[in-house]
Amino acid sequence: MARRLRQTSAAGILSLCCALAVPAVAHAAGFQLNEMSAASLGNAHAGMAASDDLSTIFFNPAGLSLSSGRLFTASAFAIRPSAEFENRGSVSALGTPLTGGNGGDAGKWAPVPALYYATDLGYPGLRLGLGLQVPFGLSTEYESGWVGRYQALKSSLMTVNISPVVSYQVNERLALGAGVSAQYVDVELTRAIDFGAACAATAGAAACAGAGLRPQASDGLATVKGKDWAFGFNLGAVFTPAAGSRVGVAYRSKISHSLTGDARFDKPAGLPGPLAASPSFTNTGARAGIDLPESVSVSGQVELDARWTLLADATWTHWSRFNELRVRFDNGAPDNVTAEEWRNTVRLSLAANYRLNERWKLRGGVAWDPSPVRTEFRTPRIPDNDRTWLAFGVQYRLSPNASWDVGYAHLFVKDAAIDKREPPLGGRLTGEYSSSVNILSVQYNHAF
Repeated sequence: MARRLRQTSAAGILSLCCALAVPAVAHAAGFQLNEMSAASLGNAHAGMAASDDLSTIFFNPAGLSLSSGRLFTASAFAIRPSAEFENRGSVSALGTPLTGGNGGDAGKWAPVPALYYATDLGYPGLRLGLGLQVPFGLSTEYESGWVGRYQALKSSLMTVNISPVVSYQVNERLALGAGVSAQYVDVELTRAIDFGAACAATAGAAACAGAGLRPQASDGLATVKGKDWAFGFNLGAVFTPAAGSRVGVAYRSKISHSLTGDARFDKPAGLPGPLAASPSFTNTGARAGIDLPESVSVSGQVELDARWTLLADATWTHWSRFNELRVRFDNGAPDNVTAEEWRNTVRLSLAANYRLNERWKLRGGVAWDPSPVRTEFRTPRIPDNDRTWLAFGVQYRLSPNASWDVGYAHLFVKDAAIDKREPPLGGRLTGEYSSSVNILSVQYNHAF
């Protein structure tokens, strides 16, 4: 299955980030990415909606009021997920054991960037910010002959988000913020097709074997691609009840994408004419809709003394919007539908910062990040499960106007069982995934 996409021009900086931002496997639950800042990563993203780091442009635009002047931040992430499958009795559409290996490691190293700029506006208390981030991403890719090839080979979803925001300091206790998200999404899905089994079902096994077409020995390839631009918004507030403490509340809207592209099929030679000409296996335009979910975050931080700061966060994400993946084909072929039935989640995190001296700050944090994926609907495209974060970070201040942040996180992912049927030709994939994620980030901050 595959998609031909509209050509979309972009500015040079957007093109660069699109080239870099090809994340591997989902790092937060589902296919969400929280990698917006090395400083935030070192705290396992605790306190992110109450932070004075420039990533507040994404997390909570009201936080811009916690700084002043012209500021620039550039973050770079190196993310290494691992997802390894163990087969436990998978069978083909004909009821025979599925051939092939376990698919290797579906994860790989991937770079993800984030850029931010902020400045004062002419009116007192009013600030402007601009950010570029990758808020959602997914890439799982298996070896071509693996046992689950008829359900998934490559799954890639990449987004780039451009965020202009404004903040206003209402008084010494309250700041408000709002922004717009212009979001680009690019999706590619591939899988193998068992044309040997399809031939046997339509023309008979004997006739197909005479033409050299045998089940699990005459595979083709289906590729679906799609792209889209869509828009959303975000709102936020920061409350400062007392010196050294603050609470942030932020809302990000859903963004509804209508992807357009094409479906393309690579077919083995010798297929019977009716099968080769079937709309289900004929190149065509294709369409799909996907709602990237809204979220609400409540964060807080409090300075215990001149050295210690505690941070916390709770983020609700409306994942239940993702109840199916439906691809529609322009040539009249039946829709391809995968039931997802995701559930809403609440991510919880807690962290502490320790200021060693004027130049060095140490960070550490933990998080509980439950998966929206229900076990009975888990697929090899997103073999997700609950995860626990353990994160560390450090800041080094070069001068009053410049600093570096480094962050590292390891994600312990719960083993994920899968028992997925894919009619009519995908068979039944049965087994278990073992997964983990390592994330390393570096960030430069500069005040002009």
